[in-house]
Amino acid sequence: MWNATAISKRFGIEYPIIQGPFGGGGSSVDLVAAVSNAGGLGSFGLQTVEANEIETIIRRIRNATERPFSVNLWVSTPGIISEIDGVMARKIQAILAPHFENLGLEVPPLPERFVPDSDEQMEAMLKARPPAVSFVYGVPPDWVLQRCRSQGITMMGTATTVQEAKALELADVDCIIASSSEAGGHRGSFIESAEDSLSGAISLVPQVVDNVRLPVVAAGGIVDARGIAAAFALGAQGVQIGTAFLACDESNASDPHREALFSTHAKNTKLSRAITGRLARNIQSDFIDEIHLNGLSIPPYPIEAWFVKQLQAAAFEQRRYEYLSFSAGQTTSLIRHKKASELMDELVRETPRLLEKMFRGSAVV
Repeated sequence: MWNATAISKRFGIEYPIIQGPFGGGGSSVDLVAAVSNAGGLGSFGLQTVEANEIETIIRRIRNATERPFSVNLWVSTPGIISEIDGVMARKIQAILAPHFENLGLEVPPLPERFVPDSDEQMEAMLKARPPAVSFVYGVPPDWVLQRCRSQGITMMGTATTVQEAKALELADVDCIIASSSEAGGHRGSFIESAEDSLSGAISLVPQVVDNVRLPVVAAGGIVDARGIAAAFALGAQGVQIGTAFLACDESNASDPHREALFSTHAKNTKLSRAITGRLARNIQSDFIDEIHLNGLSIPPYPIEAWFVKQLQAAAFEQRRYEYLSFSAGQTTSLIRHKKASELMDELVRETPRLLEKMFRGSAVV
C-alpha cells in the first residue's frame, strides 16, 4: 500500500499527492476539486486575494468537492515593504517607464497599498475553516497557529533549508514541505536569502527528513511517477506537484502561459527577482533579461510586483505577450497531460509499478 503514508493519513486523502497552490491568479476552484475528487489534495493560493473574498472562495470549493482540500497564504515578513520615497519612485520609473511607453501608457501612480493585509487574510481563512492550510515565507504568528490547532485545521509549513524546517517544527506545524530549487514560482526562503537557499531535491529532502520528526512532503521538479518514486526513496512521505497541474486545462493559467509550458522554450527557466522583487523561477524571457541588463537594482517586493502586474495586465489586453512572465519548474519537458484527472490517473497507476521495480532491484526506465 504505497499510498498509506503519514501524509495521506494526516490529511484524510487516498493518495499523498498535493497540488501546488498558485498565487497571482493561477489557482482555480475547478482544479482544486479535480485533484481532491481524484484522491489527492487540491490547493488554492490566496496570496493576492482580498480578505473579503476568501470566505466565498472556500465556500465555492466546498460546493465543488466533499473531499479534503487546502489553501495557501504567505506569512508577512516584517520590514520587507520599504518606505516609498522619491529615490525609489524614480528607480521604478527608470526601469519600467520605457516598457509602459511601448504600450502607449504612462507609469501608473503609487497605490495606497500594494498587497492585501496579511492579518486580515489570516482572520478570513480562520473564519472559513478550511480542512488544511499551507504557509510560505515564514512561521505563522502564534495566534494563527493556536487557532488552527483549536479548529482542527491541518498546517503545512514550507522550508527551503534544514534550518527553516527546524523552525517550523518548533512552531508545531503538522508537516514540512521541503521546497527544492527546481520548483517553479517564488522561493519561500525566510531565514537566509533566497539566493543562499537553493539546495536541489536530492540534497534538501533527505537532510530535512533526517533533521525533523514531522512527515516531509517533497516539492520541486516533480511532474511524473518517477519523481514521486524518487521522493519516496529520499524519505519523503508525500509530494507536492505544481507546474504539471498548472499546465492542465482546469487551472486558471492564461492560454499563453499554458502554451508556453508545452513549448520547447519552457526548458529554459531562470531564477530572477525581475518580476516581483522576490526570487522566483520563470521561463526565461527577453523582458526578464532586459530588466537585469539595464544596470539598475530591482525594487523589493511588493513594489516591483505591483508595477509589473500593471504592465503585464495592459500587455495581455494588447496581446503583447513578450511582456508576460510564465512561472515554471525545471522539469517542463516531461509534462504530458492537459487534464488533471488524466495526470492523477497516471501518477496513481505508475507510481506503485516503479516502486515495485525499485524494491525488486530492477532498473527504473
